[in-house]
Amino acid sequence: MSGDQNDPDEAHVGKAIDDDPSYLSAILGHAYRGELDRETTWRSRLDQTTTWTVTVMAAILTWAFSSPDNPHYIVLVGVTVATVFLLIEARRYRDYDVYRSRIRLFQQNLFAPALDPDRGLEHQDWRAELSEDYRRPTVKISLREAIANRLKRIYAALLGVLLFAWVFRVTAFAPTRASIDDAEIGTVPGSVVVVIVAAYVLVVVALTVWPLEREAKEEFREGEHGEWKDSE
Repeated sequence: MSGDQNDPDEAHVGKAIDDDPSYLSAILGHAYRGELDRETTWRSRLDQTTTWTVTVMAAILTWAFSSPDNPHYIVLVGVTVATVFLLIEARRYRDYDVYRSRIRLFQQNLFAPALDPDRGLEHQDWRAELSEDYRRPTVKISLREAIANRLKRIYAALLGVLLFAWVFRVTAFAPTRASIDDAEIGTVPGSVVVVIVAAYVLVVVALTVWPLEREAKEEFREGEHGEWKDSE
């Protein structure tokens, strides 16, 4: 029967493909293109999140500085919204990294050795690693590393702009000489607001600069720019 799990034609289809280099090459080529397409899709989702963050920031800052009567805490609302977008983008980055890691396995252990066979493989058991990941897909990096990555790439700068704008909004539009009391929000004293904002800044700075062992596969490495293009 065609549905019998013990059918040797079905049980050994993978072994038959492995024994035929032409079949294996074709399948690996299709797999690489598929992973590349999914990586591109998730990359575009990262860009969409960043675009929405910038759009919301622009709208909030425009409104906050349009009139002295507008409350300063609207800028802190923007900080909160940007933080939510940061968490969403960090989660998307973890998904993006799954497909990027698979592509790096292909590039390091299939294409690179084909171009320069003398250097050998980066991972001797790369096919087993890739097979296991297809069987049981898992994320490759922690949420903390994903957040740190997005902070370093773009969100530290965006949050810095918002926080600087909030400080400027509080001090520049003060009716008299600026003081810490100008940061109050309703019944919440200005000193409490400042402490909360300062604690938030410390957390962001710590996540951004604190040394962390990378779990993600290598991205671009530092080196002599354009060295490989030099002509003899």
